[in-house]
Amino acid sequence: MFTTTTHNDLPLHTHKRSRRTTANRVFAVVHSCAILALLYRHALSLLHSTSLTSFLITLTFLISDSILAFMYSTTQSGRMTPIYRKEFPENLKRVVKESDFPALDVFICTADPFKEPPMNVVNTALSVMAYDYPTDKVSVYVSDDGGSALTLFAFMEAAKFASHWLPFCRENNIVERCPEAYFETDHSGLPEADKIKIMYQGMKVMVNNVIERGKVGDEYITGERERLAFRKWTDGVTRQDHPTIIQVLLDNSKDRDIADNSMPNLIYVSREKSRTSHHNFKAGALNALLRVSAAMTNAPIVLTLDCDMFSNDPQTPHRVLCYFLDPKIQSELGYVQFPQRFRGINKSDIYASENRRLFEIHPRGIDGVLGPNHVGTGCFFSRRVFFGGPSKFLPPEKPQLGPNNVVDKPIQSPEVLELAHHVVACNYEKNSNWGSKIGVRYGSLVEDYFTGYRLQCEGWKSIFCNPDKPAFYGDSPINLIDVLNQTKRWAIGLLEVGFSKYSPIMFGIKAMGPLMGLAYCYGFWAIWSIPVTTYAFLPQLALLNGLTIFPKVSEPWFLLYVFVFLGAYGEDLLDFYSTGVTFQKWWSDQRMWLIKGLSSFLFGATEFFFKSFGIATLGFNVTSKVLDEDQSKRYEQGSMEFGVPSPLFVPLTTAAVVNLAAFAWGHVEVFRGRNGLEGLLMQMFIAGFGIVNCIPIYEGIITSDKGKIPTKITLVSTFLAFALYAAAYVTLRN
Repeated sequence: MFTTTTHNDLPLHTHKRSRRTTANRVFAVVHSCAILALLYRHALSLLHSTSLTSFLITLTFLISDSILAFMYSTTQSGRMTPIYRKEFPENLKRVVKESDFPALDVFICTADPFKEPPMNVVNTALSVMAYDYPTDKVSVYVSDDGGSALTLFAFMEAAKFASHWLPFCRENNIVERCPEAYFETDHSGLPEADKIKIMYQGMKVMVNNVIERGKVGDEYITGERERLAFRKWTDGVTRQDHPTIIQVLLDNSKDRDIADNSMPNLIYVSREKSRTSHHNFKAGALNALLRVSAAMTNAPIVLTLDCDMFSNDPQTPHRVLCYFLDPKIQSELGYVQFPQRFRGINKSDIYASENRRLFEIHPRGIDGVLGPNHVGTGCFFSRRVFFGGPSKFLPPEKPQLGPNNVVDKPIQSPEVLELAHHVVACNYEKNSNWGSKIGVRYGSLVEDYFTGYRLQCEGWKSIFCNPDKPAFYGDSPINLIDVLNQTKRWAIGLLEVGFSKYSPIMFGIKAMGPLMGLAYCYGFWAIWSIPVTTYAFLPQLALLNGLTIFPKVSEPWFLLYVFVFLGAYGEDLLDFYSTGVTFQKWWSDQRMWLIKGLSSFLFGATEFFFKSFGIATLGFNVTSKVLDEDQSKRYEQGSMEFGVPSPLFVPLTTAAVVNLAAFAWGHVEVFRGRNGLEGLLMQMFIAGFGIVNCIPIYEGIITSDKGKIPTKITLVSTFLAFALYAAAYVTLRN
């Protein structure tokens, strides 16, 4: 079924329901009944337990399978009303004059020039500055939470390069407007491109030299304006303690490119920080940008981007306006979310970096209800969304910061700059509604999830925009420890929301209804660690001790297990196929889910509960965006990168040892005739399934290159495997 939205008889966007909707609903009912039957069997076995051992084993499986059933229900909410959208940006200018397009403020956040190379941030900024959009309506704000002169220097050079890059893109209709991405392609047809490339490479070498030296030398400072800017970095300035620094690098009312066109605004912002004030990480940086931009430009539309997520389509703002300028949905539309896409993913996507379920399958599923959740980057917001619900406006403490205020002074006027500096003071938010009722919300490490969730609870709707040509591309981690640490941080942040007064189970369902409430319950994904850990060890330890704990092949309950397993995996495979991925990538995704269950989710849940009881844990860490040549080579070859002695690898390696031993011992038991294959088949299958998923871990143990699992991790894991076997032997034999 198609639904078309027109304006002046010209369609701006359409949407249609997925053809799988009815089948999804029918299968959900059938599969849910099978899961309930399985839980009934566990409950029945629990009531008829004849020993403490059988009681504990059954109780463990009942708890684990109940968690699996709950998490399964959270995925079903996204399968009830999935829709596909299409925009018609070619009709936009026939409906609205370009001069009437709303202004756009772009927020880019970075925090550490050594983990987030400034040239990556520069490429992101240049790609959006080059949008096919009126330059006098575009303002790019770069938040440098590390307060680094190195980052400011990189953007001073970027501002100079932009005067050549922007007209080059416009005059030659360049699609790849990220310089790094463009110069990686064949550009031999444009003689001028070589000249631009030389300029870009010169800037890149200069910036990287400054980063390597760790300071901006006097030889790089060519003007008095630059000299005055760098004088703000005194000996007392550190990442955790520094004054507010706001530097207007490009002013569209004054600066022109080489073709004499006006340039977009480019503003560097480093908010004041003090060791005695909590800064609320990225959420605090975004709120600082909201206030600074309100004081300087106050555009009605705000785009938030990660520092390494560059634009891949200069027409993206036009797609967004197809929704924001639609009078039928305008009053309740809070944001338009694009999926995250990543370049440089290897053939099998060994780390499941594409995160298809999180970034595409789930958002498309709930787009038919109230709209997708916010995923941190590639999101166009209505500025109004940050100030209360559609029907309840919450004004900020200063009228100049309100979404309807019109800035009628130049961005470099003393009044504007004074206000901009004032609103990013480290104590400005004290006793205000920022972070609680207005702006980006505090209270979780995953400020994107929490903010989008709270906005939808207030009554805002959102749109999932997934054009054929990806709107943005970013970089993803290429070693396992970075992937696992990132996922662990997400798991902790999601639990912070799940166990707060805003829990989706209660608050979310009440505010948005059962479908959306359950959809946001994916935030409990850290509890996947319980069933994953159970099935990674318990059947195998029982097998090593000759104990049968599952139905025999000849029993009807065996078929129920088979149906539940194949149904869940088959449905997941179809979901992934609908996004155009290969079987190999789907397999990598489900394997990484099991790996995360034994590491990120397990450690994340543990750290969260320690934190809840006031026990000190590690703080927030920025995921490194620096690429190592050796790591890149192994990644391209499809080999997992271990390389560091992290505790996150211990349960993974232990599970690999236990599953291999159990699978081998199961064959011994069958050949000896002590237990027939009919009784041990399911346990042997689970152990074999574990072995197949642990192949990268076995490779990490036996390889001799730098990416191997450290020997001491292997030794500790082997010792733990023997300890688990001994404990199981004592428990199961008594």
